[in-house]
Amino acid sequence: MLIDSHCHLDYFGPDELPGVLARAAEAGVGEMVTIGTRWQQSLEMRDLAATLPNVWSTVGIHPHSAAEFSVPTPEALAEVATHPKVVGIGESGLDYFYDKAPRDVQQASFRAHIRAARLAGVPLSIHARDADDDIAAILRDEHESGGNFMFLLHCFSSGRGLAEAALELGGYLSFSGILTFPKSRENRDIARDVPADRLLVETDAPYLAPVPFRGKRNEPAWVAKTAAVLATVRGLEPAALADLTTANFRRLFRKAA
Repeated sequence: MLIDSHCHLDYFGPDELPGVLARAAEAGVGEMVTIGTRWQQSLEMRDLAATLPNVWSTVGIHPHSAAEFSVPTPEALAEVATHPKVVGIGESGLDYFYDKAPRDVQQASFRAHIRAARLAGVPLSIHARDADDDIAAILRDEHESGGNFMFLLHCFSSGRGLAEAALELGGYLSFSGILTFPKSRENRDIARDVPADRLLVETDAPYLAPVPFRGKRNEPAWVAKTAAVLATVRGLEPAALADLTTANFRRLFRKAA
């Protein structure tokens, strides 16, 4: 069984969702995590997950939306994460490519989410784009000042330096359809070298559909295409890769065990 560790089910209408879930099951994708990106939307994803046995959720404010709301307190985020179907915090992080929120606001929000993950004892899903140095610096600073916390770099497409910094701090890396793109050689090289016990797969649906569906609206079923490429990169049979990434998911997302 595969698990899509990061998708956005709120992009699929109520009439579409049954088909999306059915196709995922047919492709061997037994579970998925639908991600919080704004406060009210996070609560809606929590409520959706509560109605679906194979869906988990997270609570968080995406860096694109960090300036639209007051920076949430770690305690408020952690309180929502007490719900049995909320298995993580995020997504949060830094995005200096789009810069939709001031960088100091993004950084304050990122730190609040890190502290919420530590409080709640659940992992943080991190969005990182064109901000490798600041992501690594904040992760190190928060570890040194506040103690350990669980996290993963979702949809990993950053450089090797951030990968190594995250791994040194106990983090996980999750790979998306980007891994299947012809020009993503560096991404595949990093995926090849990640320790076996720190590896996850995801779709980030509806974004970043893998080859051969590139350009189409992504959906959880297609995590199988990314997993197949990752298996080849790692020299594993697809079933072994599925077992490995599912075991890693259970270790990281302990509430989903």
